[in-house]
Amino acid sequence: MTHIPNAGQSAIIEELAEVIVANKAWLSEIDGKIGDGDHGSNMAKGFGKAAERIHGKDMSLDAAMLVLSDVLMGEIGGSMGPLYGLMFEEMAGALKGRDDIDADAFSAMLHAGLAGVQGVGNAKVGDKTLIDTLVPAVAAFDAAKGRGFAAALTEMEAAAERGRDSTIDLVARIGRSSRLGERSRGVLDAGATSCCLILTSLGASFRKRLS
Repeated sequence: MTHIPNAGQSAIIEELAEVIVANKAWLSEIDGKIGDGDHGSNMAKGFGKAAERIHGKDMSLDAAMLVLSDVLMGEIGGSMGPLYGLMFEEMAGALKGRDDIDADAFSAMLHAGLAGVQGVGNAKVGDKTLIDTLVPAVAAFDAAKGRGFAAALTEMEAAAERGRDSTIDLVARIGRSSRLGERSRGVLDAGATSCCLILTSLGASFRKRLS
């Protein structure tokens, strides 16, 4: 298949929530090394709440993303909730009104999410943030689109993982961890890690529906 229907895909967000909740302790452990240590608990709370609200409802993917966005922006603490809330709001906007989601629509969704994140901050690749995961993942998806939707998803996931891992050797230049300077080197960035989980979960959910 070259596309999936937009309608009836709220389970994709439930699957994403399962991944985030399952990695709650890991995300908080990473965050605790150079941050507040609450990234995992905040993310699990938000994604878990959203999953409860969409469970059993026949919703399009963009509608389910808006539920997730509302919860992340309005009901959890920390800086990442509003940021991811905006990302999913923009992603939902890119899918609204589409009957089917093909590779071009998925690319539009990724670019909308990236633009939303970049619109509220000055982070660039190399600053040890989720941008280090998101930017190369979007680029990899677009570069592989010509080989088919499933192949592009696989390349996106691989690039997201490489982007996440690249943050180990970076010095934080944005946010609270930037105050640590060189001491922030040597550990993963929590936002880059959760962004990787989001992208790889979306990739897996789409790929299995394409087969």
